[in-house]
Amino acid sequence: MKAKLWGGRFAGGLDPAFESFNRSLPFDHRLVQQDLTGSIAWAEALGAAGVLTAGERQKLSKALRALAQELAADPAPLHESDAEDVHSFVEAALRDRVGDLAKKLHTGRSRNDQVATDLKLWLRDAVADLDTGLHALMAALVALAHRYAELPMPGYTHLQRGQPITVGHHALAYVEMLARDRARLEDAAARMDTCPLGSGALAGTAFEIDRKALAGALDFAAATRNSLDAVSDRDHVCEVVFACSMVMVHLSRLAEDWIFFATFEAGFLQFGDAVATGSSLMPQKKNPDAMELLRGKTGRVAGSLQGLLMVLKGLPLAYDKDLQEDKEALFDAVDTTNACLRVAAVAVQHAEFTERCRTAAGRGYLNATDVADLLVAAGVPFRDAHERTGTAVRRAIEHGVEIEELPAEQLAELLPELGSDLRQQLAVETVLRRRRVVGGTAPQRVRAEVKAWQNKLTKQSNR
Repeated sequence: MKAKLWGGRFAGGLDPAFESFNRSLPFDHRLVQQDLTGSIAWAEALGAAGVLTAGERQKLSKALRALAQELAADPAPLHESDAEDVHSFVEAALRDRVGDLAKKLHTGRSRNDQVATDLKLWLRDAVADLDTGLHALMAALVALAHRYAELPMPGYTHLQRGQPITVGHHALAYVEMLARDRARLEDAAARMDTCPLGSGALAGTAFEIDRKALAGALDFAAATRNSLDAVSDRDHVCEVVFACSMVMVHLSRLAEDWIFFATFEAGFLQFGDAVATGSSLMPQKKNPDAMELLRGKTGRVAGSLQGLLMVLKGLPLAYDKDLQEDKEALFDAVDTTNACLRVAAVAVQHAEFTERCRTAAGRGYLNATDVADLLVAAGVPFRDAHERTGTAVRRAIEHGVEIEELPAEQLAELLPELGSDLRQQLAVETVLRRRRVVGGTAPQRVRAEVKAWQNKLTKQSNR
């Protein structure tokens, strides 16, 4: 029987079913580089505290760095190992290199503060990767908004046509959402910027470890201030997965919009061949599979968040084995979100909006609000203007025409303040130009927002 890190207390071996059930190496192997980084810092801290001699510290650090390089080049030993977890694997691999000296490395350290540190180190890189994916998708949407800054399309509420907007304005709405997602990740990264290493199993370490220096060596802003909280805290895991869930919700909303836009009934959008598939039976089909998968995978990521919250609910302090369940949920949520961001960016880059957008924006009484606004400008109270415009819409529906297409005598009867020819005042382009306030859909405003986002994204790329 292979010795366990905790085996001294036990006389018998594990039941094979439980041993397999208990093992976490099949998924926590992803933390190996972070575990090695933390172990190198811990060896240095033990040396500074006088627990290790200079020679021992140097020998351990050198062996750990060599192991990190070897596993980066070939991770096969990790996947072939029958170790209990990544920490057991590292200690066994280190023992093969430096013998019994490896047993000194774990002095004053627990797997509890070790894995808590590993997770934060891993999340630091994960947040950076997610931010890169968000940046790329935002850049693709800004480029799309630039291309279609002036193309009108119907804007919807309740999936009913409301007012004309531009395609560019619609694209920039999602840029705003993704910017908030980036801010959430940045906030989460700031909150988790404390180092748990040196907290021990739950009560802190008994050795004179300079935890401030240890935190600095691992590029944390500070050391954690309570050992009980440090080893059991998984707020940062939940926060990142929540941020991923919000990213996915936003991608799902974009997918839903675009799936509808690409229908034959709407005909506003054509997906590129790079992100669509066909039917095995119906030769004419071009299915928006990329968008549908984005929408479908949202439930998977949100489910990971729910699972994490339920793991944490009611856990007593400090560490409990339940926390082993955090990693698979976290890894899957981050992997899925990163993949979806990459595919979404490709889909945006290959999207083509059609002139049918312009035609649709001019039909369906989308300019009715402007009729009411024009009446208000002529001195009519808004509630009266709203009611009179509704009457004009009803009359236009009865005649099967748009408001501006009503006969001159009817316009004179219904809207005498506005004159007998409303075609220019109610043209889509005129309606759009009126919305030039900050946040509005006017083409000039969209172009200004595009330029602002281009500048902002360029600055962020150069940070």
